[in-house]
Amino acid sequence: QVQLVESGGGLVQAGGSLRLSCVVSGRTFSGLTMDWFRQAPGKEREFVASISWGGSSTYYANSVKGRFTISRDNAKNTVYLQMNSLKAEDTAVYYCAADPRRYSASIIPNYWGQGTQVTVSS
Repeated sequence: QVQLVESGGGLVQAGGSLRLSCVVSGRTFSGLTMDWFRQAPGKEREFVASISWGGSSTYYANSVKGRFTISRDNAKNTVYLQMNSLKAEDTAVYYCAADPRRYSASIIPNYWGQGTQVTVSS
């Protein structure tokens, strides 16, 4: 059974930074496309970023491009989301997700974590 466990969320002031981590177990990590999604109160879940199996390809939502960086360490079965220049509108529950298929905007990942809260105060 694939398990994804996020950590690193918290409260930060606008303009600050946070780094989220997600540890994966139960499946060969290097064979998974890894994603981050988020869901703000009263809004639908939205895509944030994705990284390919080997880390050579990354994809970002326009709203976070230039501020967030997704990366992975296959030796540690971990994916990261470095979030800089945070804004109040980045406040959301952030979810790590995984799928064995290559990234596509139409794919809903098979595996999901429980989420970690990020709150940005203005």
